[in-house]
Amino acid sequence: MHRQKVIIRALGLATAVALAATACGPKNPESAGPGPSAPASPTAVATPDASPSTDGKPGDASPSASPSSSPSSSPSPSASPKPTVKQIMANGDDSELVRELQARLRQLKLMSVAPTGFYGSKTTAAVKTFQSKNGLTATGGVDEPTWKKIQNATKRPTAAELRPPTVNEPDAPDARCMTGRVMCISKESRTLAWMIDGKVVSTLDVRFGSEKTPTREGEFKVEWKAKDWTSTIYHTPMPYSMFFNGGQAVHYSADFAARGYAGASHGCVNVRDKARLATLFDAVKVGDKVVVYW
Repeated sequence: MHRQKVIIRALGLATAVALAATACGPKNPESAGPGPSAPASPTAVATPDASPSTDGKPGDASPSASPSSSPSSSPSPSASPKPTVKQIMANGDDSELVRELQARLRQLKLMSVAPTGFYGSKTTAAVKTFQSKNGLTATGGVDEPTWKKIQNATKRPTAAELRPPTVNEPDAPDARCMTGRVMCISKESRTLAWMIDGKVVSTLDVRFGSEKTPTREGEFKVEWKAKDWTSTIYHTPMPYSMFFNGGQAVHYSADFAARGYAGASHGCVNVRDKARLATLFDAVKVGDKVVVYW
């Protein structure tokens, strides 16, 4: 009888372990598959997973060699004398050359974000689009033919193009911004453009209030300015405040500088570049126009 209880307990423990393994199945589908097909799935998964991070390295472009991995280990270097397929840049790279690539893709209107130097999903997608439009194999990686065509289709990026003052691409100015001295603030592109007589003098990235405390839209005027100001409601610093609608102002936000768009204001227009806002603060006068629009 005692032996029978031990056996039942052992079976119960094995069943519990099996159920726990099944519960982990969605996180790792390969481990939940049937036994006979298990050897095939790692081979099928390993090849595409490796390709984005190892583009251009010897032996990467030979998926047919994967079944005979052991005998092909030595001849693989000699089996890949294909310089035309070699990747100059690919997903996962981080370099100044990638920054140049991104600046050139912006010239071609294939990227809207500012160059970062990191080759990620947006750069890959932009390169694929360029390759598709120019009769090249759309791999998303930059080989020699792709790089030459991109260079021929663009000009050498300037310092401002490589490191633009704003991360966000400014929106087309609202019609109300085309005359006079205006802080032209777009909620669509999340930018502030300082404009004089229809010409953009400078631009800054901005963020706005949340749904509960939204930034009001419309045409306003700078009512008053304060270089050093602290919110009387929230008791937070508001350097370089330019008030345009009651308690709402354009001002520097340390939280915006630290967390970006993960946060929001209580209705003000936050700026994260303190030095450039200080320059704008000196240029803007009380009475200048403020336009907030979508």
